[in-house]
Amino acid sequence: MAFVTLDIKKLKSNFDYLNTLFKKNHIEWSVVSKILSGNKVYLQELLKFDIDQICDSRVSNLKTIKSINPKIETIYIKPPAKRSIPSVVKYADVSMNTEYETIKLIAEEAEKQNKTHKIIIMIELGELREGVLGEDFMAFYESVFKLKNIQVVGIGTNLTCLYGVLPNHDKLIQLSLYEQLIEARFNRQIKYVSGGASVTIPLIFQNLLPKGINHFRVGETLFLGTDVYNNKPFKKMRSDVFKLYSEIIELTEKPSVPMGEFGTNVEGESITFDQSNLGQTSIRAIIDIGLLDVDINHLELVDKTLQIAGASSDMIVVDLAENKKKYKVGDLLEFKLDYMGTLRILNSKYIEKRVKH
Repeated sequence: MAFVTLDIKKLKSNFDYLNTLFKKNHIEWSVVSKILSGNKVYLQELLKFDIDQICDSRVSNLKTIKSINPKIETIYIKPPAKRSIPSVVKYADVSMNTEYETIKLIAEEAEKQNKTHKIIIMIELGELREGVLGEDFMAFYESVFKLKNIQVVGIGTNLTCLYGVLPNHDKLIQLSLYEQLIEARFNRQIKYVSGGASVTIPLIFQNLLPKGINHFRVGETLFLGTDVYNNKPFKKMRSDVFKLYSEIIELTEKPSVPMGEFGTNVEGESITFDQSNLGQTSIRAIIDIGLLDVDINHLELVDKTLQIAGASSDMIVVDLAENKKKYKVGDLLEFKLDYMGTLRILNSKYIEKRVKH
């Protein structure tokens, strides 16, 4: 059976590094836990850290988090669907919003639950995902401020996730200026200017982060040690917090080129082969994991002498060439994972999750 491990010591090292960095720069930050896919064992380990605030994009995950630590502040980090508003108000202390009609419904539900629900209003800065347009934001805030049982605690933006638009000094200055305009116009204090994410961290080192940006939401860099802006690991962080292990279930020397009439594979692809390899063979291993669990483009074999030859829904074929390291059936192959690889693996109910202390 395939399994993934979470190394607690390495994760704690990454957490401490980021915590020190943000405190030094007078920035509050929230851990984005969605990569853990609501796994209760992993969340229990994470919540042992000195975390004040945690974000997720699934209400069910926030429910699990609250069951572990009811006192931790939770943030729902995408505009709520109308049908999920009762549970968002119940399990999220804060939510990120862009639709006035939705916020009105949240206010009504918060009154029913005898709560004041906090919101961060997201502003569009070029990524064209969620966000109120700049020309509308003053009127938007004015309308929201009139609602009961709603407390506006922040202004935020999202960058990079959809089209890869990078944060820069000018965009974040713009976000900070929006906050100043709102405070001046309505005489309201806005606690968070939430312009930071994993991709924004390098701007701290370059002294390009405007002083007004005081809140970050960080997932990928915490769990994978990634400098998302430059698509490489941070030197002082661990990129191997997660590892995937999969067992060899068949090991046979086979031809290098398939034989027969070709159609499309399980993904609808038509694959061609170098016919000069006809007659050649190599040792091929089948492992007990497949496309149902992970995209092979987001896997990296730790043993660089091996190569992924292809995959189907439940199995991956690995080319061992001459098998100089003498792998055998029952041995485990080890993989590193990038962000999307980790996300898919942890979301698969077929992969066992283990903790390494």
